[in-house]
Amino acid sequence: MSEASRLISPDKRGEDLDVTLRPQTLDDFTGQAEARANLKVFIEAAKNRGEALDHVLFVGPPGLGKTTLAQIMAKELGVNFRSTSGPVIAKAGDLAALLTNLEERDVLFIDEIHRLSPAVEEILYPAMEDFQLDLIIGEGPAARSVKIDLSKFTLVAATTRLGLLTTPLRDRFGIPVRLSFYTVEELEFIVRRGARLMGLGMTDDGAREIARRARGTPRIAGRLLRRVRDFAEVARAEAVTREIADEALTRLLVDNMGLDQLDMRYLTMIGVNFGGGPVGIETIAAGLSEPRDAIEDIIEPYMIQQGFIQRTPRGRVLTASAWKHLGLQPPKDLEAAQFRLTLEGDD
Repeated sequence: MSEASRLISPDKRGEDLDVTLRPQTLDDFTGQAEARANLKVFIEAAKNRGEALDHVLFVGPPGLGKTTLAQIMAKELGVNFRSTSGPVIAKAGDLAALLTNLEERDVLFIDEIHRLSPAVEEILYPAMEDFQLDLIIGEGPAARSVKIDLSKFTLVAATTRLGLLTTPLRDRFGIPVRLSFYTVEELEFIVRRGARLMGLGMTDDGAREIARRARGTPRIAGRLLRRVRDFAEVARAEAVTREIADEALTRLLVDNMGLDQLDMRYLTMIGVNFGGGPVGIETIAAGLSEPRDAIEDIIEPYMIQQGFIQRTPRGRVLTASAWKHLGLQPPKDLEAAQFRLTLEGDD
């Protein structure tokens, strides 16, 4: 099963761009309370001074609302919003075209900024710091340096891989914001709001059932809600109850913890094929026929959050919770083995 075909993949798809479900103001935005409160202060201060907001860096797994927050910031500042992504900006000229078209205090959003090429990144440094473009025009002896003044803009960037950002780029962001997974209560509120906007009847139990299986991610919650709505409409149900949500999601192979076939294959491989581990990530990637990056970025963060696996110096190890979820008996010496691995990691 490829990552793109998974129902619970946090990556964007066409239907996820449904703007009617996106919150339009910081007050409408659910979750990330600390980040929202801080952003509110920074936005208010920038508006009062009539200045561009300092550059903002959003860090966190896919699907937590980085793009939505960037759009809300532009709306609350009352300025234009321009959006692009790191892989799209192939040449320095592409970035220069974007920056020279910005007006005073505008917000430029660059998604996946860790995928910018080094040549483009070098152009971005003086633009962020001095609001100037430093370009080399021509080649050889005829080449000359040209400085172009830019409007004072706000760069809002998003990344899922903070470690891949170079230190000079990371240090130029005055407002770093880390987004975390949502609680079931927050997702329940998001599901109820989505159902209301869709005109779909929803019981509290039904909303909670969808929220429990959304892996702490609003984008997945929205996608599950749309699929459950399809089942409810075909069944001519007046409202989505816990039973309808459970039946729909079970048929879609999303279990009561939000794990799908790929997750279960991952856990089963470590548990059955390798006796619970430790097993190296390269071995798991080869066994699942999935790239290592997809496993580390998509599957494992949620597994670790749920306490299903441990990352040790010698590889991945299943915890007692994972054995219980698989319905299998853990090895008798599980606790002693895990304790030894922990000691090895401390050395």
